[in-house]
Amino acid sequence: MPSYKLTYFDVRGYAEPARILFHLAGVPFEDKRITQGDGTWEKLKDKTPFGQVPVLSVDGFDIPQSAAIVRYLANKFGYAGKTPEEQAWADAIVDQFKDFMGSFRQLVVAQRAGKSAEEIAKISSEVAIPARDSYFKIINGILEKSKSGFLVGNGLTFADIVVVENITTLEKNQFFTASEHPKLTALRDKVYAIPAIKTWVATRPDTQF
Repeated sequence: MPSYKLTYFDVRGYAEPARILFHLAGVPFEDKRITQGDGTWEKLKDKTPFGQVPVLSVDGFDIPQSAAIVRYLANKFGYAGKTPEEQAWADAIVDQFKDFMGSFRQLVVAQRAGKSAEEIAKISSEVAIPARDSYFKIINGILEKSKSGFLVGNGLTFADIVVVENITTLEKNQFFTASEHPKLTALRDKVYAIPAIKTWVATRPDTQF
């Protein structure tokens, strides 16, 4: 069996879908967590392929970029989709998530930079909220057509995990209200009820992001 090491900050963030896939598949891995602010990241940054994390090391071979990592693991462990068409749809949904996060990140950056309440409110109302609503409309539309309750086909794919983790993060940051989105909430309940995922979610570090 390959030796896996997943390196990321000590938050759920972009690495959490990969962590979930490891626990779901029952595959051991080193969960290397970087503490922000202690100088560790500054020393490590130039040694990573793209100067960023997460990075997945497979027997010493480094794979950067969160979407590439989760797609790689999903293919290895059988959660990428059962056909090339399902795989393409799972990819498309994750790409849609990434498009949304590009907009949402503007809000997070403004908050962390200590921008004024007026500036933050402007970014929220003009950028983040419209992007979120468009994203939710797309995902809800997919779920409305689903016969399985999952986003792609009749089983779990990495797209479900990415979306579910994202709405959990949004909820922790007052950007998602479960009662207002029953289909998305039902998807999260369905994914989090899978025994291996349920166990991990119940014991993992609880972080805002």
